[in-house]
Amino acid sequence: MRGAAWAAWGRAGQLWPRPPAPGPGPPPPLPLLLLLAVLLGGADAQYSSDLCSWKGSGLTHEAHRKEVEQVYLRCAAGAVEWLYPTGALIVNLRPNTFSPARHLTVCIKPFRDSSGANIYLEKTGELRLLVRDGAGQPGQVQCFGLEQGGLFVEATPQQDIGRRTTGFQYELTRRHRAPDLHAPSAPCRPCSDTEVLLAVCTSDFVVRGSIQDVTHEPELRETAIRLRVSRLYRQKGRLFQPSPAGGGLWTGHVRTLLECGVRPGRGDFLFTGHVRFGEAWLGCAPRFQDFQRMYRGAEEGGLNPCEVGAE
Repeated sequence: MRGAAWAAWGRAGQLWPRPPAPGPGPPPPLPLLLLLAVLLGGADAQYSSDLCSWKGSGLTHEAHRKEVEQVYLRCAAGAVEWLYPTGALIVNLRPNTFSPARHLTVCIKPFRDSSGANIYLEKTGELRLLVRDGAGQPGQVQCFGLEQGGLFVEATPQQDIGRRTTGFQYELTRRHRAPDLHAPSAPCRPCSDTEVLLAVCTSDFVVRGSIQDVTHEPELRETAIRLRVSRLYRQKGRLFQPSPAGGGLWTGHVRTLLECGVRPGRGDFLFTGHVRFGEAWLGCAPRFQDFQRMYRGAEEGGLNPCEVGAE
């Protein structure tokens, strides 16, 4: 790991044209299909009983109809599970807070066995592919700003829809000013001094420790890092547990993108980051001596956004 701090971002995909649908006559253009669904009532509105999660089945559709269903969810976290997918879903996520949409980030994590549909980010008829059916990247997290659009889930043509389920978890979180794993910036880039100091104040976890082990997981395009923690400044939940060895030490795992190329390194670091779907994801991680230099310099100038022990 480099002495400078770094953050990572999960790429949200690329523009992807809709494949032509089988059957007689050309299908309507996808933006038109979306417009008709909203304006002409061609979409069935489906409301979750708990406003957090939805579960439905494509078997309720007539075989000759390509319906678009509207799903409305108003929760900070939940899941969508679509059995035997046919047609399409428009998933409308609405926050249960008063935070403006521009301050919220949406993250989705497909089920490991999810199949049968593509998942797009949609806004005013324009689509950006987030998760491609059969892409071989189970469980990979994708994030975007809520103001960037909503989710459009389109079933892919299948000879046999049996045993297929498309599903994903979602989370809505306030956008952090400090670098995050899925921030729309260059992946694995170093954090500036200001970003490190903000990360210390706003992250879900802040710990001092060293890297014990690194495990690369190519199938997920992620890396798991086992940490030995000597000081626990803050943690959300129980990410880090007391070490069996005792001595006031803690142990736990954090994750980052495989492309960041993390390797075991000597010395102490200050690890910061956020929790995504119950897992700790790495944000800024400067060497501890570099953090001390940043902190003391800001302290002398009265510029520290918050106080922590930098000794």
